[in-house]
Amino acid sequence: MPPRTLFDIGSLDLSRVIYGPDVIRTINPQRFEMEHLDAIVHCDPPTGQIVGYKDVKADEFWIPGHIPGRPLLPGVIMVESAAQLSSFYTKYVVKVPGFIGFGGIENCKFRMQVQPGQRLYLLGQYKWYRHHRICSEIQGLIDGQIAFDATIIGAELG
Repeated sequence: MPPRTLFDIGSLDLSRVIYGPDVIRTINPQRFEMEHLDAIVHCDPPTGQIVGYKDVKADEFWIPGHIPGRPLLPGVIMVESAAQLSSFYTKYVVKVPGFIGFGGIENCKFRMQVQPGQRLYLLGQYKWYRHHRICSEIQGLIDGQIAFDATIIGAELG
């Protein structure tokens, strides 16, 4: 049986951007070729759910080398996108101050290829914040199919 999504996004308006790059930049410090979160389309603090996306563009820095003639979004960039979504939620909603660093990844599985021209939706489910650590479950979806899933651990670094 294929894995299920973290939550049902069927009723969400995925075309309605609620936080775009300008707001994301006020929260997340990544810039230029390391910005891998293009928009937030859903944020529901009572449930801990957030949905954003990364548009995989044909001119990204990794295209020439990964894989020549058949560019595939590197898994580390998928994970970075997930970490940026989790960081945005942690700082914007949970109000954890200071810098949130990447503290770890657990149970990561890549389930399908992601290519230029595709929109990678990122579903996040906030789990906990304790002892200066933050945990979120994340899934990346392409056309409704799970491309990857992982548990992202963030670290409050001040």
